[in-house]
Amino acid sequence: MYAFKTIAGGAGGGTVDPAGPAPHDTDGRARRLAAQVRRGVRRTAESLLPVALITVLVVGLALIYLFNHIVIVIRSGEAGALYRLFYGGTQTDYVYPEGIHILWPWNKMHIYNTRVQTVLHEFKVLTNKGLPIELKLAIRYHPEYEMVGLLHQRVGPNYVNTIVVPQIESVLRRNIGRRDPEDIYTNKEGILTDIIVRAIEEAGQKFVYIDDIIIRSVTLPEAVKLAIDEKLVYQQQWQAYEFRLARETQEAERKRIEAQGIRDYQATIAETLDEKVLQWQGIQATVSLSESENSKVVVIGSGENGLPIILGGQ
Repeated sequence: MYAFKTIAGGAGGGTVDPAGPAPHDTDGRARRLAAQVRRGVRRTAESLLPVALITVLVVGLALIYLFNHIVIVIRSGEAGALYRLFYGGTQTDYVYPEGIHILWPWNKMHIYNTRVQTVLHEFKVLTNKGLPIELKLAIRYHPEYEMVGLLHQRVGPNYVNTIVVPQIESVLRRNIGRRDPEDIYTNKEGILTDIIVRAIEEAGQKFVYIDDIIIRSVTLPEAVKLAIDEKLVYQQQWQAYEFRLARETQEAERKRIEAQGIRDYQATIAETLDEKVLQWQGIQATVSLSESENSKVVVIGSGENGLPIILGGQ
């Protein structure tokens, strides 16, 4: 470009001086262009700032919301069963141990308490005679650690009310229904104990280990309970009488044996006893008496049966 400069002259005329481009005009253009760029950048930044803030806020809220789904903490006495949404569902070949685990947010960790736990349960069951018995139980159990994945897949977290309690109750009903109420109430010959052992074995085949089943109480109808209690009292009294008779019989036998021994002893002595032996025994007895503090005077002479005479004895 060329700059034209008008020079005032005479008669209002002028001349144009063709000159080359002014160097200072190029610098000004660069500055104007830089200013325009800065203004554009500023306007772009101002327009994008709210979007960036909103994006950061959304991402932060999403992370906060999904934190418990991404970072999983399995505490002491617990085990985890993982459900993978896009890869095979429940993982049954691995149990997640205690500690921190990082998951994809679309997967879900199910945590099970593997410590020994207790559940209280009570129910009524009919015996073979149609009489109801109320049982109150305390069941101690815990999941089998290596089976937590299968337990979650086939039963679920509510396994206590799904398999533990119903299975034990079913075994007790099936076996108690064959017995007399008195046998159950008194645990005759360990019947109730055997039923409990059978219930533990059957319930323990469902991914859960049953430590023990405690019978807290066995309640019968009041009339039946009183009748059984009265019968038990009579049985105890009868057993006490039998014990006394047995004791007296043994005592009589002991006395008979003792008398027989005394008779045999006397018969044996009588066969060898004579006058000289009796005199010798009398002399031995006199010597013992003379040495006693109760003897005062001993006269050696011919007394009755030729034995010494002892005087002044207290």
